Amino acid sequence: MAKTRPQSVPRVLRDRGERVEAALASLLSVPDEPSRDLYEAMRYMVLGGGKRLRPVLVLLAAEACSGSDEAAIPAACAVEMVHTYSLIHDDLPAMDDDALRRGRPSCHKRFDEATAILAGDALLTEAFGVLAREVGDGETARRLAAELAHAAGAVGMVGGQMADLEAERTGRRDPDLLQVIHRRKTAALLTASVVMGAVAAAAGEHLERSLRACGEHLGLAFQIADDVLDASATTEALGKTVGKDAAADKLTFVTLYGVEAARRRARDEADRAVDALSPFGHEADPLRDLARFVVERTF
Repeated sequence: MAKTRPQSVPRVLRDRGERVEAALASLLSVPDEPSRDLYEAMRYMVLGGGKRLRPVLVLLAAEACSGSDEAAIPAACAVEMVHTYSLIHDDLPAMDDDALRRGRPSCHKRFDEATAILAGDALLTEAFGVLAREVGDGETARRLAAELAHAAGAVGMVGGQMADLEAERTGRRDPDLLQVIHRRKTAALLTASVVMGAVAAAAGEHLERSLRACGEHLGLAFQIADDVLDASATTEALGKTVGKDAAADKLTFVTLYGVEAARRRARDEADRAVDALSPFGHEADPLRDLARFVVERTF
């Protein structure tokens, strides 16, 4: 695997992430009404840091298809809202029961469990409101909403979370189940991110298909790298509790195959993500760099 160009990916994540951050802050302004505490919890989580990987992927995919950031920003914000809702709910005692997220107390620890549940519900709902209100073309808004709903729902992220909980409950050590969990719980939303960028840019079917393949491999590479980091990084570096997978005997690439085999698989998936971008020219270089970065990162 070729190395990422020095400093290129952190700069891209920072610059594009700042555009998304500003848009999210505007969309989630706190109203002067009884629900303001709910908005405070939503803003606490959405504007509380993070890599902004998913919304940045939306923007980079749009740029690779000669689209504009302006046209893709609503989709980027919607994806980040759905991602943040999933983090809030994942941290709840009934799920992964984590007290730390992005280096700060998780939502139910900072506020309370009921507020955290409602903040997640509100962000999920608002994501589709953003697409309906902010995307000018009705057919584009419909396609974006359909892509996001598919990735986030029962055959995507939520279904993957359910399979993950079932594997933990039963102790199954099934490689096929592991693929289902990773492809749905993590890769589905990362795939949707690049596809939604293509849709926002009105890209042709051929480019959209290539980006979908890129996203599927990138999503697996990212989750496998996360498995490795949980086993090898520090809580301070990741901003969330590490070592929980092993402590809970969760089904991951590391618990099934070991750290080194997991690292090799992550690199292989990143290479496949890069290969899927062969129809694109240099305009897709930031996406190529990001695919390599996800397995080189230390956070």
